[in-house]
Amino acid sequence: MLAFTNADEKQSPTIVGAGCVLNGDIKTDHTVQIHGIVNGDISATTVVIGRGGNVVGNINTTTLFLHGNLEGDATVNTANVFANATMKGTLFYKTLNITGNTGLECKLSKVQKEKGKKDDK
Repeated sequence: MLAFTNADEKQSPTIVGAGCVLNGDIKTDHTVQIHGIVNGDISATTVVIGRGGNVVGNINTTTLFLHGNLEGDATVNTANVFANATMKGTLFYKTLNITGNTGLECKLSKVQKEKGKKDDK
């Protein structure tokens, strides 16, 4: 199914499809779905790297869903890492969810809450 959007839609995702290679950075305040290859940094509200997706670059996002491959650092609030996912770099996170046997070869760094700030609920 194809999704067509127009200027009135405020939440259309950015999708890098299977077979597509993007050389450059992605910056958006919406969702990014990667099913192809991205050679560059990604900054978005939510980043989904699909099973066939491959990112070589750094990621800055609120929520990461990692099914594919990431080679670079990721700074996230919540990281969801699924079976068969691989990552090399450093994962800076507040909440980490790991499902299944992953290929994480990265450094994990839990980000502490800032002084004077309450936990998000």
